[in-house]
Amino acid sequence: MSNVMDIEGHKAVVTFDSEIGMFRGEFIGLTGGADFYATSVDGLREEGRLSLETYLEMCAEEGIEPFRQFSGRFNVRIDAGLHKAAVSAAKAQAKSLNEWVGDAIQRATREG
Repeated sequence: MSNVMDIEGHKAVVTFDSEIGMFRGEFIGLTGGADFYATSVDGLREEGRLSLETYLEMCAEEGIEPFRQFSGRFNVRIDAGLHKAAVSAAKAQAKSLNEWVGDAIQRATREG
């Protein structure tokens, strides 16, 4: 089961808000907010499409870049024992820690 929905080639994380009894979608990788709500999956998909369209139009009108740029760098803080285990696992596969972590992330994102 996945809580990620693809709307016109853009990913959105979907949650359920029990207080209002609606699904909530939030696009990933935008420079601003374009969340959307509905009571059904079909409704959520349509509201997402409309929200994204409105957001992109607003960005174009105001000259704002709608999508975040990613550098390919990020810091991770983990337990020292896990760090040591990861370095050992990477070395065992003749990989750098960066390569090993990148491979692990790639596998995890294909499964999700």
